Amino acid sequence: MNHSKKPRRGILAAGFVAMFLVAVASLLAASPSARRAGKQMRAAQALLLTPAAGPALEPDKGRFRILVNGQQVGKEEFEIAASGDKWVARGTAEVQSGQTNTHVTGTLELRSDGTPLRYEWSTQGPKKASAAVVFDGTTATIELHMESRQPFTQQLTFSSPRIAILDNNLNYQYAILAKLYDWSKKGPQTFPVLVPQELTPGTATVESMGKQNSGGKSLEELRVRTEDNEIDVYLDGARLVRIAVPGANAEIVRE
Repeated sequence: MNHSKKPRRGILAAGFVAMFLVAVASLLAASPSARRAGKQMRAAQALLLTPAAGPALEPDKGRFRILVNGQQVGKEEFEIAASGDKWVARGTAEVQSGQTNTHVTGTLELRSDGTPLRYEWSTQGPKKASAAVVFDGTTATIELHMESRQPFTQQLTFSSPRIAILDNNLNYQYAILAKLYDWSKKGPQTFPVLVPQELTPGTATVESMGKQNSGGKSLEELRVRTEDNEIDVYLDGARLVRIAVPGANAEIVRE
């Protein structure tokens, strides 16, 4: 990906609109209706310079069972809640592979429209590691700490600040991806993606498949396609209730 910084067109455009409105207001000040026109201009300026509201996150809390070939191999707990003017999404997961148990935690700070601000993760198992990711517009700066190694820093640049965080074994993050999706437009929509534990950037194409019958309930299905996988996400309203990964014969089910 390109690591160079690009002009922030939204800010430049907003500045141009502000200067245009100030010039028009100055011209109207000479007319008898200047006071009324000035109020109208200020109202128009506020409307044009206010960022469009994105889809609001919703509080949620729950548990998932992680199944492979029909057998439970792990469990996950999560909570998504408002914290001042931000949102915080926390998750912990325990996954067993053979005789090995791995414990994973992740804490994601976001704006209400789902844009990430900061993400921290840690793993404990055969290897211990942790990292912090700070987002500044389209740039993510990652500081990785691994056992018996010097800290490692990497910077990645994305095409949009609305980056979907989809970390390993922390499936609650698909609920946030579902909020990034524009349900009013439907159709396939592509998002930049970061898999923090792998320091891997990429993209995911998300598409509504409409209402589907799952476990005797009518649920909304989102299909998520990446370069090497296809994932079916099922929602009951805003609640994430099930994830299916047919290629891995894996399933994540809400308790």
